[in-house]
Amino acid sequence: MSERHDTDEEHLLRWGNETLELVFAVGPDRPVALVGIGSRGADRAVPILATALWQPLVEVSGFGHGRFPGSFRHVDTVIGARLRYRSHTRGDDHTLRIEQMDVDTGLSVTSVFELSTGVSAFRTWTVITAGEPVVIDFVSTFVTGAFLTTAPEVDGFVLASAANDWVAESRWTTKSLRDIGLARIDRDVQHQPPRSRVHVANRGSWSTGEQAPTAVLLATAGEYALAWQVEHNGPWGYEIGETRHGAYLLLTGPTDQDNQWSVRLASGEQLTSVPASVAFADGGVDEVLGALTGQRRAIRHLREADHALPVVFNDYMNTLMGDPTTEKLLPLIDAAADAGADLFCIDAGWYAEGHWWDTVGEWLPAASRFPGGIEEVIDRIRSRGMVAGLWLEPEVIGVRSPLALASSGRGLPESAFFSRGGIRIAEHGRHLLDLRDPAARAHVDGVIDRLIADYGIGFIKMDSNTMTGPGTDAGGLAPGAGLLEHNRALLDLLDDAQERHPSLLIESCASGAMRMDSAMLSRLHLQSTSDQQDPVMYATIAAAAPASMLPEQAGNWAYPLPGSGREAMVFALVNGILGRMYLSGYLNRMAPSEVALICEAVAAHKEVLVDIERSMPFWPLGLPGWDDPWVSLGLRNDECARLSLWRRPGAPETVVIPVPNYRGRDVVAAPFFPRDTDGWTWRWDAPSGELTVAVSTAAPTARVITLTPDPEPPSPTKDAPA
Repeated sequence: MSERHDTDEEHLLRWGNETLELVFAVGPDRPVALVGIGSRGADRAVPILATALWQPLVEVSGFGHGRFPGSFRHVDTVIGARLRYRSHTRGDDHTLRIEQMDVDTGLSVTSVFELSTGVSAFRTWTVITAGEPVVIDFVSTFVTGAFLTTAPEVDGFVLASAANDWVAESRWTTKSLRDIGLARIDRDVQHQPPRSRVHVANRGSWSTGEQAPTAVLLATAGEYALAWQVEHNGPWGYEIGETRHGAYLLLTGPTDQDNQWSVRLASGEQLTSVPASVAFADGGVDEVLGALTGQRRAIRHLREADHALPVVFNDYMNTLMGDPTTEKLLPLIDAAADAGADLFCIDAGWYAEGHWWDTVGEWLPAASRFPGGIEEVIDRIRSRGMVAGLWLEPEVIGVRSPLALASSGRGLPESAFFSRGGIRIAEHGRHLLDLRDPAARAHVDGVIDRLIADYGIGFIKMDSNTMTGPGTDAGGLAPGAGLLEHNRALLDLLDDAQERHPSLLIESCASGAMRMDSAMLSRLHLQSTSDQQDPVMYATIAAAAPASMLPEQAGNWAYPLPGSGREAMVFALVNGILGRMYLSGYLNRMAPSEVALICEAVAAHKEVLVDIERSMPFWPLGLPGWDDPWVSLGLRNDECARLSLWRRPGAPETVVIPVPNYRGRDVVAAPFFPRDTDGWTWRWDAPSGELTVAVSTAAPTARVITLTPDPEPPSPTKDAPA
């Protein structure tokens, strides 16, 4: 890492690593601004924004200190405009802290930046220290207008972003900023900045219940791109808008305006914003999401256990669907082991005597489901060489659970639950545990420790199917502030549980991928990518998953159906190959040829797992749209690339797949899964770097292909094959 002041660039602070440089303006007469961001190289300098385009690095507002001019936007804050540079420090070679002060209130604001070696991305957050007492109702994590250095107007950019919903996750679109909200006005005639904005945000405890916190801002000329992820397991937002002369990108956690969040600070008290990571790359989507992939690996709390990468069989999807019994599980366990699974997870229902949705909370095995005890089932899992796992939804207590009822004699105290105005919150038949409370925390810790001690499980599928609403006002806080503290308490709980149980693997799940955020993923082993039951619709979800998470964390269901036909089974299995295969289905009811196909898929997937932790995702046909007829995802390492291709109903028989990284090189394209081509043919063209694929097999159909380039580019005089 390095930092330097250039004497001929007064009041500019340059800081970065081997690949990335940030340039800050730190003059005495205006707020600090990030005025340059770019790739570091000996042959070029990072361009600097014109002074008129500078945007304050921090925006912060409080009661009595709002915005000028007023709007729904989170910029133009009065305190933000009054901030002035005070100092900067480096905690080590990887960290920069820039402190500013508002002299009117004595408020101190510190922007923290972290870089990792060799990664073209940084992590950042904001720390506020109160001077006089103040109620803060908004603080940004990060703000800049530095993306305008190449294109001086927002017309030169498009935004790639993803809507998210139950069974409809990761629906990526790429649109111009004008088309999605930035109205064109004559700023000189109006003498004012526009009030319009692109505003993307999420509410409540489902951090990705409506939108993904990852997005990409692309220069339309293709010179460079910015990508970001807001790293919070609760509310967050990002905003893009125009200023009087320039534009801005703003990242934030919960706000008063959107999430009923505010915090009262006494003199000397601090608050810390949620963090975010921002990546920069020369190029487009593949390059900048590659940089963000590197950042995700750099900031992950990686444990030795995470390198195991087991193939998980889960009994739920299109199989037992929450109705496990000893009789149903034993043959599935044997079939899963025979197919090559390393871990068998008993999903929902194992604790239930009949209807269970609103009675959960104690997490005790149901005797009627397991006449010989659940130990009989878990012993069978272990005897077949697999690790045992259980589904768990620890953050809720059903409204009819004994733990919710004081009359049961086992009820948790009122302080253990989310409440508003002294009334316990109930949603979807459940109460929400407030993990700030010692009794709530002790209950969840006790459940986890007991299940591991009593049954020896090594895996928990941690689900969350109930939303919290704005939060809890227990303790006199604004509801959003109570939720933020709870969100952080959950992360502490997970950190402590994994420290107590270093071999435990935890999957993040929330009705599929409703909590697909980096705060959770930086800690947990695996992410459920969807509850989608249709493998054809799942294709875009599986292909898009590495845009939001590491490919080695993308738990994609592969649920072949007995008797559905070979191509349908192949399609379902391809969904799981380039990620983390999450196997399900009635394997015990399948014909020998169907079992053989599944064994082949598992073996192919395990070959992918050998180098998945150093592979980079790419999307030859672009980030997948929800209804795209052809869908693609690639994983590339130093030796080869593997490419999943899905042809869905309505797709043409031929598609051209650009692979620009291999342009000008001879490439051997070979089937990876399945090993026979069965109606698929392809031809590589080295000069264009394109793979032309032709398919005579009826859709839906899918394949995984390996592309292995020659070590050197082909010679211009090399004879073409006969």
